Amino acid sequence: MVRKVSGRIIIAAFASHITRLAHVVKFAESLGKKIAIDGRSMKTNIEVAIEAELFQPKKGTIISIEESTNYPPNKVVILMTGAQGEEFASLNRAANKTHTKFSLHKGDTIILSASIVPGNERAVEKMKDGLTRQGVRIISYRTAGEDFVHATGHGNQEDVKWLHRKTHPKFFIPIHGNHYRLVLHKELALELGMSEENIVVPDNGSIIEISPDGQKITARKERAPSGLMMVDGTSVGDAQDVVIRDRVMLAQDGMFVIIALVDQKTGKLKKSPDLISRGFVYLKENQELLRQVRIIIKKSVEDSTAKMNPIDFDHVKAGLGETVSKFLYQKTEKRPLVIPVILSV
Repeated sequence: MVRKVSGRIIIAAFASHITRLAHVVKFAESLGKKIAIDGRSMKTNIEVAIEAELFQPKKGTIISIEESTNYPPNKVVILMTGAQGEEFASLNRAANKTHTKFSLHKGDTIILSASIVPGNERAVEKMKDGLTRQGVRIISYRTAGEDFVHATGHGNQEDVKWLHRKTHPKFFIPIHGNHYRLVLHKELALELGMSEENIVVPDNGSIIEISPDGQKITARKERAPSGLMMVDGTSVGDAQDVVIRDRVMLAQDGMFVIIALVDQKTGKLKKSPDLISRGFVYLKENQELLRQVRIIIKKSVEDSTAKMNPIDFDHVKAGLGETVSKFLYQKTEKRPLVIPVILSV
């Protein structure tokens, strides 16, 4: 395929699949083509692979993405991150025309050398739309009538058995998969002769301990924190349920603020309450709803304070918020964040 294409070839692949990247570099090199690499993780991984002598391209074969424009289109192969439509990956930025050092040309051929990870379908399709609008040709995983351009990077059972036989592990901890598949991996290790007491199938947060003499492995009863962490501005920590709940309500149905002026002696409203809506309803077009809300507010406040002495304004405020929230849902089927503010005079 690389031989047949007359224009530039852009290949998007997993940056961690060193073998595949090395094959691309070697084959392009054999055809006298330069290799431009873009994407931080891909650059780093290839540099490490070369330093570890996993493969050795000729001097001058690998060039920067900026240098790629100095060569004829048919003399350049570009390796990029972004086969899964990741927001800030190189190929996606090229698709969105936000890449500062690279732009696509009509006639370019893009090979997506990766099957779509479940859950990434929309992101990949959106990226492909952006690429297609720029006049490029896309060859994806097992596209009808095309050569296969992807081979899985996941080992099958025989691959895993080979690894076990080569490494002869004393202890075994299967990771990176659903519990069901971790147990399957454990069963495979047992088939190969490992002792069950030397195998631990962990969950997120499991604390695994190896004895000081290196003869025993156990999973401790206590667990390490492993839940979701919320990054909120400069604050990093566990998400507070009430904060998340309020933000969800604001995002979905907006907020409704009530400002009521109440006589602290009689418990009566001093004037018609002020109402503020943000992201809920447009006030000018919902005057009848607001009229009814004001009636509800007056009744709720004055009923609550009728037999109170002294008046507990916190209790009044809580009851008012609940009453108005229920009424608004009955009328609009929306649940805005209702914020009652009571000013006593």
